[in-house]
Amino acid sequence: MYDMYKKILVPLDGSELAEKVLPHATDLAKGSGAEITLVTVVEFTLGVAGSKLEAFPEVVVERKAALWAEAMGYLEKTQRALREQGVMAKGVVLEGDVASQLITYAEQEGFDLIAMATHGRSGIDRFVMGSIAEKVIRSTIKPVLLIRAIPVVPRPVDWREIAATPGAIA
Repeated sequence: MYDMYKKILVPLDGSELAEKVLPHATDLAKGSGAEITLVTVVEFTLGVAGSKLEAFPEVVVERKAALWAEAMGYLEKTQRALREQGVMAKGVVLEGDVASQLITYAEQEGFDLIAMATHGRSGIDRFVMGSIAEKVIRSTIKPVLLIRAIPVVPRPVDWREIAATPGAIA
């Protein structure tokens, strides 16, 4: 049915919102026999205390190792859950800028599809926070399946508002 998908890349950040893509990717994998690769990108920044931490390189190494171990533990738990559902899955931790690492990895490893959730940020939040999903879509040649993590709740229409508007159909 979905024979075109053999390798599906699923980026996860540890949030429930990002995991909303998993049922969709699982169905695609089951239908095609594809393998899912779960990816978490660790973005290690020193922040404001950076100059102080640089004086203690062992602290930096320990912090990176802790983040890496936490990411691997999360991916292993998630891949076990997928395997219990009959899906081939593995986990990979990358380091660096999230969007560029995902794009590079997807292209180097020959994935057929990138399946990811979008957190649905808009307006100023999207401008300030950026959108990993948008960066991936704009920069990859791979097909991308986006799942909206937060459902859009339509605003009820107040028909009296429309009827009272000049020029509206009565």
